[in-house]
Amino acid sequence: MSELLSKIAGCVERGKINATSPYPPDLKGQEGADELTQKALKENIAPQQILSEGLVIGMRNIGVKFRDNKVFVPDVLMAAKAMNAGMKHLKPFFLSGAVQRKGKFIIGTVAGDLHDIGKNLVSMIIEGAGFEVIDLGVDVPTEKFIKAVQEHPTAFLGLSALLTTTMINMEKTVKAVKAAAPATKVLVGGAPLTQEFATQIGADSYSADPQGAVDFLNKAA
Repeated sequence: MSELLSKIAGCVERGKINATSPYPPDLKGQEGADELTQKALKENIAPQQILSEGLVIGMRNIGVKFRDNKVFVPDVLMAAKAMNAGMKHLKPFFLSGAVQRKGKFIIGTVAGDLHDIGKNLVSMIIEGAGFEVIDLGVDVPTEKFIKAVQEHPTAFLGLSALLTTTMINMEKTVKAVKAAAPATKVLVGGAPLTQEFATQIGADSYSADPQGAVDFLNKAA
């Protein structure tokens, strides 16, 4: 990996957005993911390489630290902002097909549940891992999930629930999606969930943290 790509990864991991950003304090005044991504493009580093060896590595590192309780939600949010600062310069290459995503990931909080913090964290880290994320929001009815997987037949599906009372809706959705699109890989997560419950309802993967979902997707993609 080039020194420049390593710096981009470091900026994402530390949440250094640009030169004017005061965070983190020890990097105040230094270039961030924004400027360094532009610099990498000017040096003719391939956009795909900038994504996979710079931005993705940074988000992977923060995801592992979050899993290990070495950083917390605000750190992940800042890392996501830094990643987005770099990603905006790569978006034209996504549109042209010069940069390829690893795959598509549909996510939503199940019907009856309005919680989105966990869902949003998972979305950020999975997007940072190189996947296109299609976020359906909260209180998503089963029919909307089915429509989304039918529109994106190769996509993975992530279901989130924070309430024990909405876990039954997650079970209904998993079974309905599997009936309508048997090939769809379904990942589930949320505070009240367990591996036993995930297995019982027929989900393909359960993880207590976002990085576990990324690990599954990287193996399955």
